[in-house]
Amino acid sequence: MINVEDKELVVPGDVLAEEGYYSGKGTFNDGGKVLSSLIGLVSLRNKKISVIPIKSKYLPKKGDVVIGKITDVRFSIWEVDISSPYTGILPASEVFGREKKDLKKAFNLGENLFVRVIDVDEVKKVKLGLKGRGLGKFKGGILASIIPTKVPRLIGKKGSMINTIKEATNCKIAVGQNGIIWIRGDKEMELIAKDIIKLVEAEAHTSGLTNRVKNQLHILIFGKPLEEDENNNGFDDENNELKEDLTDNLTTSNIEQTGLDDKLNIDDEYFQPPKLENFKENIVDENKENTSSNDSVSDDEEKNHGKSNPFAYFKK
Repeated sequence: MINVEDKELVVPGDVLAEEGYYSGKGTFNDGGKVLSSLIGLVSLRNKKISVIPIKSKYLPKKGDVVIGKITDVRFSIWEVDISSPYTGILPASEVFGREKKDLKKAFNLGENLFVRVIDVDEVKKVKLGLKGRGLGKFKGGILASIIPTKVPRLIGKKGSMINTIKEATNCKIAVGQNGIIWIRGDKEMELIAKDIIKLVEAEAHTSGLTNRVKNQLHILIFGKPLEEDENNNGFDDENNELKEDLTDNLTTSNIEQTGLDDKLNIDDEYFQPPKLENFKENIVDENKENTSSNDSVSDDEEKNHGKSNPFAYFKK
């Protein structure tokens, strides 16, 4: 017998079902009854009952790509805040190899990095690395943050949600698996993109979100909602697919387990992180550090910046 409905809010100790059902994440079995072990939303998949936590901390896992801020510079390491109970450590060897150099010539306090989790040891020390296309230091832009379990919803099916935001605002957006997002574009559009990202976080558990995101983007950019036929054009099937996969995507902060790890991969056609500063060249030539490479956007992109129409997306 089932005592709750799908997506119903429950608290620890609530009896979710009896006989014929088995417990999933966020639940436990007690004498044949399935009970909730946390505050969250019910997820029903056939006879399996899970509870999706409303809020959760990012727990690092080897292979994750995250965005972090440098909080300390020591003799041979940078200490990086990755929005986790555990601090990230970036060894100098990841940047300089065996050479001995001043760490502050590469990265300094307060700077934001796009890094990969290399290892997490038994005492939860998180080793970070920079090997991989596009990893390095961000320049310019703003940061937003969401609950890590909502990252799959922000990316969407085949990158649909994040691309909706990127195309409408003409912003470059990089999403870390720790829930930190980097946004760069026109200042007004950066703020619009950030607002929409927070909307996705707040309503991630609901269906029809893609249409609402498109509509809200149109309101923020043009000051009016989309026409009904524009709002529904081509998105009904996508919303049905997103609704089917939503609960599974939200049940873990480990993107790889949701099957969406490829959408965070820098080589994936649906998610292309911004070009980042070539810090190694700047270390070799300090003059270049002060006179060039001050922007993560290419020269051609700078020439065309502002000339393209970011609103043309809504005419599709």
